[in-house]
Amino acid sequence: MINSNRISEEFARLAAIASPSFGEGEISRYLCERLTRLGGEVVFDDAAQRIGSESGNLVAYFPAQGRDCAPLMLSLHMDTVEPAHGVVPVLRDGVFFSAGDTVLGADDKAGIAEVIEALEVMRERQIPRGPVEVVITVCEEVGLLGAKHFDFSLLKSRRGLALDTSGVDLAIHRAPAGNKLRVEVIGREAHAGISPERGISAVEATARAIARMQLGRIDPETTANIGTIHGGQAINIVPRRVVVEGEARSHDPQRLEIQTEHMIECFQDAARELQREIDGALVAPEVRWEITSDYPRMHVPLEGPMVALVQAAAAALGRPLEVRAAGGGSDANIFNAQGIETLILGTGMTNVHTVDESVSVADMVRVAEFLVETLRRA
Repeated sequence: MINSNRISEEFARLAAIASPSFGEGEISRYLCERLTRLGGEVVFDDAAQRIGSESGNLVAYFPAQGRDCAPLMLSLHMDTVEPAHGVVPVLRDGVFFSAGDTVLGADDKAGIAEVIEALEVMRERQIPRGPVEVVITVCEEVGLLGAKHFDFSLLKSRRGLALDTSGVDLAIHRAPAGNKLRVEVIGREAHAGISPERGISAVEATARAIARMQLGRIDPETTANIGTIHGGQAINIVPRRVVVEGEARSHDPQRLEIQTEHMIECFQDAARELQREIDGALVAPEVRWEITSDYPRMHVPLEGPMVALVQAAAAALGRPLEVRAAGGGSDANIFNAQGIETLILGTGMTNVHTVDESVSVADMVRVAEFLVETLRRA
């Protein structure tokens, strides 16, 4: 049923539009026109004013077509990571690549093309389906900002599918919660050659803290990472200040709390180790920290109706379907926290967030076929 030429042409048009986070104006205008032409009623929320993007989040309402059932949300995002300007999509042996030193934008434009094609097929073949609410957020790639500032009063759906992960014939039902950490270590500056004993190095305190810290894969449910370190003034000055940014993630809220506390305690312990007397007073590095909840955990029950829906669609097509947990956060975490039971579906994109990103036409066709069957049964 899927028109492979049409989905290929749609993806090429989408990929050629630059849409970095905060710069989604052009693609939002295209999507408004395209989804309206497809029969949707398009509105935008006020997220643009709240987060400083060129566009708000887009919602397109498609009324029921011969089937009376609860609405289903289809979630996507319109922004891409950098480098995003001057994308030239090239089709080579049935696979799309970027021609230059840019990302392709298959994350998440493959998903958008697949949704558009599925709705096209259902309209032209008059396949019965219930109402559909297509949500396309902005600024997903910079901390899920669009979803976090989404106007949920615009939605009636209490169930959904988010097309935003690699692979095909794949549904994600669990994803971790995440905390961001920002730690500032304040030492004492001094001349590194003349009077180093009068200083306390913020770099040394930071190094000691990280050396004792559990990072990487902590357990099957939990990961942690130190991502950036900034500090120091010059090689001949004992460094006074270092700023460290990191994260912790876990499917288990208690383990997330334990790991986050462990990371902060490592900085505190390192600061105590470096305490010493200077000019008759005890001096130690000061540790300041901020912990921000980045996104809540996502947990859709394996025995629930959404998993049953996608499994039935896969069975009808004679396909295997892998249903598993993932390690990253996405808009689906936010939607689930708002009571919209949302699974994540693979779109076929590969090597995302790199200039080697790609997606095959065959995989996009396969996902669009799966969407048609799922919408028919929803």
